[in-house]
Amino acid sequence: MTDSYINQGRFFEDFKLDEHILHATPRTITDGDAALYIALTGSRYPLHCAQPVAHSLGYASTTIDDLMVFHIAFGKSVPDISVNAVANLGYAEIKFLHPVYAGDTLTTSSTVIGLKENSTKKTGIVYVRSITVNQNNKQVISWVRWVMVRKGDINAPAPKTVIPQLDTVLSVEQLPIFPQLDANDFDTAVTGSDKLWDDFIVGERINHPAGMTVDDSDHTLATKLYQNNAKLHFDELAMQQTSFGHRLMYGGHVISICRALSYDGLENAITIAAINSGTHANPSFGGDTFYCWTEVLDKWTLPNRTDLGALHLRMVGLKNQTAASLDSSHIELQSKKQYHPNVVLDLDYTILMPRNTK
Repeated sequence: MTDSYINQGRFFEDFKLDEHILHATPRTITDGDAALYIALTGSRYPLHCAQPVAHSLGYASTTIDDLMVFHIAFGKSVPDISVNAVANLGYAEIKFLHPVYAGDTLTTSSTVIGLKENSTKKTGIVYVRSITVNQNNKQVISWVRWVMVRKGDINAPAPKTVIPQLDTVLSVEQLPIFPQLDANDFDTAVTGSDKLWDDFIVGERINHPAGMTVDDSDHTLATKLYQNNAKLHFDELAMQQTSFGHRLMYGGHVISICRALSYDGLENAITIAAINSGTHANPSFGGDTFYCWTEVLDKWTLPNRTDLGALHLRMVGLKNQTAASLDSSHIELQSKKQYHPNVVLDLDYTILMPRNTK
């Protein structure tokens, strides 16, 4: 028997700066996928589950949840980028460029924009910029991520270190807004909250009250939905040999859970315009219970728009501790600030919300 036909995935030394990679297996997204995503996250944002609401806002139909689009697009890159990953380290410049509907087919490609070997010589960090297009070659999402990848040969020479310069926050002028989106007649009765863009105060913190326990079966099924085949999420036997001792939950699914939990307090967030940066501060595992809080970092009016505004938010996700019970995401340890061990997510993102036009 031979394994020469099997794609073992790329190791750190296999990546080349400026290399362009077209990822295999386009994905047609269905209404069934969208229903399963709701079942796994409990997300209640009406644009993604209520067709009359979507029509009233100018969309052709309910749209596929922004984060589900990201996870599926991200999953396509895994076999070529991170199947041999130790951990996914962060995201930046995620732009939701065009709505995705059931029936759309997505194809993803990536370009290597940075490389850095770690001091241990056993791993390195790979930076890629990825773009996903639909069946009409329309870009629907783009993003940058960096991932720690094992070396297949620890004696392989280190590449020249290149660390890309990335925008820390997408400015209001850079935010992608669907041209047909019209929130002038938005009815807050569909969300159960009358709190609109005008009501939020820069600097306030919202402790979202609900928690959600995610079992191994939940996060495993979610990661299969995203077609993310990274070994650290599925191979329990292999992960028992690591310092974690157990399969890791895909960090993107943690984002989805926290986003769903944040509905209570951010009910009228129509859509995500951008994710500026994200950090998976600590690992998550099956059986963890998640909570989150949101801080309002800034609020922006949009050029030539009176129906919509943008909220620049920070979402902090916690495991096994309520949001109200933790004052800060960081602790002081040996004169250094570091994330509290129960903080699993620190996400900087921007949403669009209707303004009070009455």
